[in-house]
Amino acid sequence: MNLKYTNLNINPRVPGKTLRYFFAVGLLAVFSSGVSWADQPLAPEVKPDVTVYKTATCGCCGKWVDHLEQSGLNVDVIIVNETASVRSRLGVPQELASCHTAVAGNYWVEGHVPADLVTKLLEEQPADIKGIAVPGMVPGSPGMESPRPMKYRVISVDNNGEKAVYTTRNGSSTR
Repeated sequence: MNLKYTNLNINPRVPGKTLRYFFAVGLLAVFSSGVSWADQPLAPEVKPDVTVYKTATCGCCGKWVDHLEQSGLNVDVIIVNETASVRSRLGVPQELASCHTAVAGNYWVEGHVPADLVTKLLEEQPADIKGIAVPGMVPGSPGMESPRPMKYRVISVDNNGEKAVYTTRNGSSTR
């Protein structure tokens, strides 16, 4: 078999040079393209749906995070020394305070708010709401399951700081 290499300008009698030539040209093409492999993540980054600010010692906060994750939300937890400064920075009214504060999209979420309501906020993105809260630590709210659950209110706060009942829920029992 007689092969012609006239157009490639490659000497068929020196295969090592040919291979080195293609390797060098390939490397030159890759490195001159501006692509930096060192800057590329090994896996696609998944942005959290909810970022939760909680103290390291609060057990019910961890149960609330579990509740969110079991409901399909991607959660990032940030351990803080105290949550009051987070609430203040986000504009959560003090009277709605609970043991943890979260950010979901453009909204703050205070306390043991059910995951379906967090998902609803993320899906509907109401322009007139800054955040929602379950004030205090209500027995029967997610993460606070109790043998004596209570009916509780989820409070919304609008852009003017006005509070309203967003919805009412029956608490869950541990029985």
